[in-house]
Amino acid sequence: MTATARANRRTRRPPRFYFSLRSPYSWLAYRDLLGRYARTAAAVEWVPFFEPDELSRTLLTEAGGAFPYTPMSPEKHRYILQDVRRLAAERGLEFSWPVDRDPVWEVPHLGYLVAARHGRGPEYIALAARARWERGQDICDRSVIAGFGAELGLDPGELATAADDPGRRAEGVRVLLEIQRDGVFGVPFFVDHYDKYWGIDRLPAFVAALAAKDPSLAELPDSRRDSGPLAAGPERSVDDGHAGGCG
Repeated sequence: MTATARANRRTRRPPRFYFSLRSPYSWLAYRDLLGRYARTAAAVEWVPFFEPDELSRTLLTEAGGAFPYTPMSPEKHRYILQDVRRLAAERGLEFSWPVDRDPVWEVPHLGYLVAARHGRGPEYIALAARARWERGQDICDRSVIAGFGAELGLDPGELATAADDPGRRAEGVRVLLEIQRDGVFGVPFFVDHYDKYWGIDRLPAFVAALAAKDPSLAELPDSRRDSGPLAAGPERSVDDGHAGGCG
């Protein structure tokens, strides 16, 4: 192996899980990961996928990037409502479909980047998922995000105003550029080097591929049990249909 090849091997990025706090299918994939595939969940890099607002879109364009956009038809929206109810019922979950009024998705997703920087990313996602899908709250409401601060032991203001911080905006644009480089067109989306898996039904294949390369990631026989609040169930192909054709 050449020195260049060795260097490339050392710098190879870990497998990645692209998720959106907006997407119900990302929510279900997140629960399946933690409830059924804990070793994989711990090994992958969690990367937020969010639709840029006007400012982020401008910054993204200036950086030479672009964001995929696919409008959703009313028929598709009605199907998603029906499909997610089925998938949630299979997992023994009840949920409240939230109503998004003038959402700015940088508010929750850049808040996640702040929490992740403080080592509280998974806990932040759990709180956001509970707020959005169990309580039907608007996670683009800064007061909702600020409310996570006390439970996470983090500054509520830092979480709630992440979208106003130029540094966090720049970090968000870097994430959007990663989305484009990895060819992510919807969520949940899983990437391992050149291999890509889209949709919750591809999660088992992604997990199996990682375990084949690294046996330490093989899940234990009892890892598929109900893990309390993260009860899991069978997978199905999905597409949420919001910006980017997301699941």
